[in-house]
Amino acid sequence: MSDDQEITELLGDGIAEELRKSVHAVADALPGNYRFNTVDLSYETRKKGARHLYDEAVAPMHRTGIGLKYPTATVDESPNAVLRKLLKFSVIHRPISTIPGIKTNFTGKIDLDIVRVATGGTYDDPGQMLGDYAAVSLRVVDRKTCEQAAQYAFSIAMRDRKSLTSSSKFTIQRVTDGLFEDIVDEVSREVQYSGQIEHRRELFDALLAKLVMNPEPFQVVLVLNEYGDFLSDLASGLVGSLGLGASVSLSFDDKGRVSVAMFDATHGTAPDIAGQDKANPTAILLAFSMLLAHIGDTGPAEAIRAGLFDCMDEGETTGDLGGPRGTESFTQALIARVRNRLEKSK
Repeated sequence: MSDDQEITELLGDGIAEELRKSVHAVADALPGNYRFNTVDLSYETRKKGARHLYDEAVAPMHRTGIGLKYPTATVDESPNAVLRKLLKFSVIHRPISTIPGIKTNFTGKIDLDIVRVATGGTYDDPGQMLGDYAAVSLRVVDRKTCEQAAQYAFSIAMRDRKSLTSSSKFTIQRVTDGLFEDIVDEVSREVQYSGQIEHRRELFDALLAKLVMNPEPFQVVLVLNEYGDFLSDLASGLVGSLGLGASVSLSFDDKGRVSVAMFDATHGTAPDIAGQDKANPTAILLAFSMLLAHIGDTGPAEAIRAGLFDCMDEGETTGDLGGPRGTESFTQALIARVRNRLEKSK
């Protein structure tokens, strides 16, 4: 376990400050010493023209390899997009799992890892008009980022003994999606993965239908940029909420190792409830749990994750999920469960 771990945290807007207080309260209850290096990326600070803030955010994340980001407002610019370029994030990993106590339309158990190529597709090109009656955008699929995503996805499948599904429209987009699938096949045949991991292809439209009808067989799903965007929201709906998810954005060094990992909640800033003790900190705490697991603090990471699930299973939730707790009260309920789990694990 880390004795003294620096964590770069990027402040944001709306409910971000309440989420930050929740994270710090939980961190203070854990063994070890977590030092937060804070950079204010709120819109109020950014609109003053403080471009140096991004340099202040990037430098320590390059040094320590980790960061925790709170929700930021997209006004004039997207901080997420700026950070993605500066830190060269090429892969986004979004775990999706059944949450005890959360009502869903699917009664089975989902344990799904979505690995998304974070760049390319049509998202990097706003497009242009062709005369007055047509528009066009360029779709780019890059070998290097696809290789990084495939290597990462197969490493997860190997670690967790899961199957891997790659999905695209390879029968229609034969050049772009075909290149992606060819790269995935190449990685699947590498010595460390060959014969070890079940790999299958699915057409993306068929994958969506199968996930809605029977998602349980899908374990690790690897997709290109746009597909990952669509798939993440669909999968979140399957487990009952768009607002309870966490993810990590990843960049890699020349040897394919993760060089920077930035963890965040997938929801927005919720300005309508900011400062009212109504914010649900579950997503950012799941992101914090993922961060701890990434640096090897697996005991505290699992205690937070399991403690959150205990709270929700027992109805000890915030008001958005029909529970009686405010943000601070929920955090304290979680801390009690985290401490109990850590004590039992000694």
